[in-house]
Amino acid sequence: MTPAIFGLSGPVLTDDERAFFRDADPAGYILFGRNVENRTQLRALTDALRAIHGRDRLLITIDQEGGRVARMKPPEWLAYPPGEAFDRLFDLAPASAIEAARANAEAMGHDLAEVGITCTHAPVLDVRQPGAHDVIGDRAHGSEPLRVAALGRAVLDGLERAGICGTIKHMPGHGRALADSHKELPTVTASAVELASDLAPFKALAHAPMAMTGHIRFTAWDGDHPATQSPYVIEQIIRGEIGFDGLLLTDDLDMQALSGTVPERAEVALAAGCDIALNCWGRMDDMVGIAARLPAMGPETAARLDRALAVTRVDGASGRQAELLAKRDALLALHA
Repeated sequence: MTPAIFGLSGPVLTDDERAFFRDADPAGYILFGRNVENRTQLRALTDALRAIHGRDRLLITIDQEGGRVARMKPPEWLAYPPGEAFDRLFDLAPASAIEAARANAEAMGHDLAEVGITCTHAPVLDVRQPGAHDVIGDRAHGSEPLRVAALGRAVLDGLERAGICGTIKHMPGHGRALADSHKELPTVTASAVELASDLAPFKALAHAPMAMTGHIRFTAWDGDHPATQSPYVIEQIIRGEIGFDGLLLTDDLDMQALSGTVPERAEVALAAGCDIALNCWGRMDDMVGIAARLPAMGPETAARLDRALAVTRVDGASGRQAELLAKRDALLALHA
């Protein structure tokens, strides 16, 4: 198995994709708006991916956070609020905010399960900082670490109740970045003492099955490499200080924060200690290059992947969704 998650070019598999995926046997897939049209089409696409591998338990992922990060959009699917909505309610009623976040995540999870998706790259555990770039912004669950952890835990719980694996991100923390890592490499100069608050939500949820790195350089830890490609950050901070032992994905390797070709970026990230290279854009040349450069998945990564897949189910949506949405809306109305 290739330790990579690959994207697809469109709403149906091409013959070339089908043949390549069969040979490369990637760890999983990621879907974007270009792959999503309606429920029937999307379920057919995820079924086609499963048919390639001959197994139901397959990591099929998407970025479905709510707010501005949502690949499945109205009118075909419901719109879900961003993390900030639950942060605002937390000011008034912490227990209600936690329950609203849990209900919201479970309802969203039923949308995903219905179309055969098994993982979403949420919750965002980045601690919002004043003056930082808005690439995180209202996606964050607040600026207080314990609050972010409490709401993030509720999101993970809600997703798991729907049979969906969550991904905590962007480890070890994107909240201080002054630049958008999609476009350039942010450098964070905060001290290790200051960065302890950024790590706190990740420590609290270190049991999560999956996590995603951030393409950010932290001078307190490694002034030469972004976290995704830093052996020190991955081994000493993510695996060591945070204590995360789940499946560690890179953020998208196409982002301009990284240098070199996409296959080279993947090779460096896995050599640094990431488990899985995430390549989102479905460009065949890049995917073939990644498969050629990466070693076969090792037993430790395979065990972590199995633990993540143990969360998932593929038996469709639950009848609880309307009840969950009504509960969420009633709780959020407390702050209206």
